[in-house]
Amino acid sequence: MHLVWFRRDLRGLDNRALSAASEASVPVVGIFIETPEQWASHHLAPKQAGLIKARLEALREELRAQNIPLVVERAADFSQSAEKVADYAHRIGAAAVFANKEYELNESKRDEQARVALADKGIAWYAYDDRNLFAPDTIKSGKGEPYKVFTPFKKACLRALDGMDASPRQKPPKREINSAVDAIFSQLKPIHFDYPTEDVSDWASDEKGILAHMRRYCREQVADYKRQRDFPAVDATSQLSPYLAIGALSPRQCLARLQEEHADWREPDTGAATWLSELIWRDFYQEVSAQNPAISKKYSFLAWGESVVWDNDLTLFEAWKAGKTGFPIVDAAMHQLNQTGWMHNRLRMIVASFLTKDLLIDWRWGEDYFMSKLIDGDFASNNGGWQWSASVGTDAQPYFRIFNPTTQGERFDSDGRFIRRWLPALKQVPGKHIHQPWQWADHYAQTLDYPRPVVDHATQRKKALAIFEAAKNQPQEQTP
Repeated sequence: MHLVWFRRDLRGLDNRALSAASEASVPVVGIFIETPEQWASHHLAPKQAGLIKARLEALREELRAQNIPLVVERAADFSQSAEKVADYAHRIGAAAVFANKEYELNESKRDEQARVALADKGIAWYAYDDRNLFAPDTIKSGKGEPYKVFTPFKKACLRALDGMDASPRQKPPKREINSAVDAIFSQLKPIHFDYPTEDVSDWASDEKGILAHMRRYCREQVADYKRQRDFPAVDATSQLSPYLAIGALSPRQCLARLQEEHADWREPDTGAATWLSELIWRDFYQEVSAQNPAISKKYSFLAWGESVVWDNDLTLFEAWKAGKTGFPIVDAAMHQLNQTGWMHNRLRMIVASFLTKDLLIDWRWGEDYFMSKLIDGDFASNNGGWQWSASVGTDAQPYFRIFNPTTQGERFDSDGRFIRRWLPALKQVPGKHIHQPWQWADHYAQTLDYPRPVVDHATQRKKALAIFEAAKNQPQEQTP
C-alpha cells in the first residue's frame, strides 16, 4: 500500500506525488493533516482555511471515483503532523509515503522529521518537486548561482521552456479496491476543522469548476491582461491565485492552457506573455525563499533593512487595517481585503507602500495582516511583495521611489468607480474630487462621513527618505 500526504497540492490532476504513488499496482490512500496551532502561528486566513476545507471535501469525492480514500486527521503543529503521518502509514501497512516538496523553513524541517520517523519504521519516503514551473535550484546563472534579480531569472526560465515538456500529468488510473481500502472508506468521517473557517461559496472548490475558470480566463481575457491589469475597477485579473496557493491548480496547467490558447505567448508586449511573467514571479519568490532560510525567520533580504527605525504607531496601523486613513484608494483597497479576502495586485503595492513609506510601519506587520486575511495567502509571494514595497527585498524598488497614494488613485481609478464601490460614504463626491474628497467638502461646505487624512504625504515622504538613508549608512551585520 502507498500513502500520499497531501498538503498544498490539493488536486488529482497533475500531482506528481499522487502519480508516482499510483505507478505500482498497489492500493493508494491519501491523508491530509490539519495543524491548527501551526496555522495560527503562520497567520493562516480563516478564508483560506475555508477554501482548504471546501477543496478537501471536493477532492475526497474526486479521489473516491479512483478508489482512493482521503483521510483527514489533526495534529497541533508540523512536528506532530510528521509523527502522525508516520504512525498512520505504519498502522495501515504502507510501504512508502509520497509527498510534494514545500520549500519554506518550517515545512522543510517537518519533512525531514517525517523522513526520519518513517525510516525508523522501515517505510520509504519519496518527495517530488511539483509546486512550480521550475523547482528551486534548477534555474541558475552562467556562474551556477541562483538569481537574485527577477528579469534575468525570467529570461533564463523562458530559455528553459524551449523543448521542455511541461505537460500536466493526467489522473492516475482507477485502483482495484481491496478489503483494507474498503475498511478505510467505511471509517471516513465528515471533515471538520478546529481552525476557524469563513464562507467561500463565492469560489469554486471542485475540479470541474476550477478548471473551467482557468480555461475561460485564458480563452477570453488573457489577451487584454497587459492593457487592463492595473485598473482595479476592471475585472481583468485571473483570480486563480487562491487555487495556486493551496495547490488546487498547478502552474503547469496554467502554462499548458496559455500556450494552447495563445500562439503569441512569447511575444513580450502581449497579454499572454505578461500573464506568464506573473507565473514566473511566483517561481522567483519560491526560489528566493528556498535559497534564503532567513526570510522564513522574518529577516529582510537586504541586510540594511534590519537597520530601518520604524515609527510603528499602533493608532495609525489600526487606521490602515480598518481602511480609515483618509486616502480613498488605500481605504477602498483595505475594505476589499477585509470583506472578500482578496485584493487587486496593483492595490497590494499601493497599500504596502503607504504602510511602510507614509505611515513608517514595519513591513512585517503588514505581511502578517495580509496573511491573516488573504484567501490566496502564500508565504513566498506575500513576503516577496512586502519586501519589494518596503525596498528591503530582492529586486526591490529603490527606497527613494515612494508611491503617492493620491496620484496612484488618480492614475488607476481615475473616475473613482472602484473607490465608490467600497466607500459608499464618498458616493456623492464628484469624480474629479474623489481622490481628495475633503478639499471638495471644505470648499463646498459639505459633510462627509469619512476620516481626514491621518498623515501628510509630502511630510512623510521626506521623513521616510531620511530614515531609509540612515539605515543604508549603518554598518551592516550578516543576516543569519
